[in-house]
Amino acid sequence: MAITPEKSYECKKTIMAVHDAMYMLGGKWKISIITALCFHPKRYSDVLKDVQGISGKMLSRELKELEINKLVKRTVLDTQPVTVQYELTPYGQKLKPMIDNLALWGSEHRKMIIED
Repeated sequence: MAITPEKSYECKKTIMAVHDAMYMLGGKWKISIITALCFHPKRYSDVLKDVQGISGKMLSRELKELEINKLVKRTVLDTQPVTVQYELTPYGQKLKPMIDNLALWGSEHRKMIIED
């Protein structure tokens, strides 16, 4: 079967798109943080509790980067003491189907590995 130039171009284009996504979402914590925010907005301390093992300093850094990339919105609430809440932006919500598929695959993979 011959590989057409169109198929070769599509493959390269797809690899580049996946590379761009992995560059943005790569690392140990970003996908976990996004997953924690998929369900509803959360205070900083709630995200810190949900994402097991992350330090406060690392969470702050990752949230800032997600905010810069327009995936997360930070809101300072007028409370005493001041509360900061994070939520996915509409752009960040576009990652939810990917998170759902990743979670489904992860569950199936865990079952397959445990059953063997």
